[in-house]
Amino acid sequence: MAAVATDARTRPRAAWGAVLSMALCVAMLIASEFMPVSLLTPMAEGLHATEGQTGQAISVSGLFAVAASLLITTVAGRLNRKWIMVAMTGFMLLSLVLVAIAPSFAMLMVGRALLGICIGGFWALATAVIIRLVPTSEVPRALALMYGGQAIAAAFAAPVGSYLGGLFGWREVFWALTPIVAVNLAWHVVALPSLPAHQKQDFRAMFDLLKRRYFLRGLMACMLSWGSAFTMFTYLRPFLEKVTGVDVTTLSVLLLLLGCAGFVGTWAAGRFLKGSIAPFLKLPALVMGGATFGLLLFGFSTVAAGLFMAIWGAMNTMFSVIWMTWMSQNADDAPEAAGSLMVAAIQTSILLGAVVGGLLLDGISIQATFIGSVVLAILALVLIGNGQRMLRPGAA
Repeated sequence: MAAVATDARTRPRAAWGAVLSMALCVAMLIASEFMPVSLLTPMAEGLHATEGQTGQAISVSGLFAVAASLLITTVAGRLNRKWIMVAMTGFMLLSLVLVAIAPSFAMLMVGRALLGICIGGFWALATAVIIRLVPTSEVPRALALMYGGQAIAAAFAAPVGSYLGGLFGWREVFWALTPIVAVNLAWHVVALPSLPAHQKQDFRAMFDLLKRRYFLRGLMACMLSWGSAFTMFTYLRPFLEKVTGVDVTTLSVLLLLLGCAGFVGTWAAGRFLKGSIAPFLKLPALVMGGATFGLLLFGFSTVAAGLFMAIWGAMNTMFSVIWMTWMSQNADDAPEAAGSLMVAAIQTSILLGAVVGGLLLDGISIQATFIGSVVLAILALVLIGNGQRMLRPGAA
């Protein structure tokens, strides 16, 4: 806490250029991590695998992200955080190349595993880095700006990936991301200030956080909420193809609608997330779970599917800002340890969501996958309640 406060006093001005560089990295990470969602069917055909198996490509990156998020602060020791961010972006660039040239499903898994290391390492440190780039009063705004990269990726990556994949092939879509990531890597080098580690991190800080009941409850609620979201989102394309009956062009339009709605969520996060975060914690599970239930009931209609996808997309970008703001307010004395635990929790949820959702899809039906998503959302709502139990004692 003292180290963070010292940064705020000694820093002459907010490093907004560095925040924008982080936002671009977020956009590329989200695009790289979830591009298989929009390309699931052609990738499965090209690699001679089922759609459920190809969906596991996301789960593999999640598995390595969990490990990386828990280990990064300890392994990195006193290394300057700027150069860790640069290294993580370099891993993302290499991962994209490996996926684009993958001759087999096994090579695809290797590329996705490398991406998982980047995801875990970046996200574990991202909020702690943002806290050091801007004054404390500007942290929610900076987080919203950084997660604006998520809105950009959600708006354009999936629909553009789906459309270009139909025109040129799924490999070319991954190749198209590589020059952007290369530019982002160079931007990191120029824009990020030196961020020396204040002290060597270890696992004790994480264990100390887990002993705080309010923080542990928050992690569990976060996991259920994210698990619900990505049990559905990972297999959205098969649902739209099999239930709604869309072609590639309509699929691209619907994904674009979902993504563009994310800008509404980003705007709302920057405007309304002030004061106590407790009332907002249940919104992701409530709104996104409700939208998934709406798709189950009315997903046969293209118009209805578009409406519920827009609702889901708007909350999707607000989702991350809500929970990271909760973390910054309730674990600000150990931001790197808290970031590691949050990323591990989220990536474990994505991992299990992709695995269980794929098993339900291959073993039962796509409707079963979506029902599983709704059940997880209900469990999250029950645990969260009014959100007060997730707050540090004495917090408003």
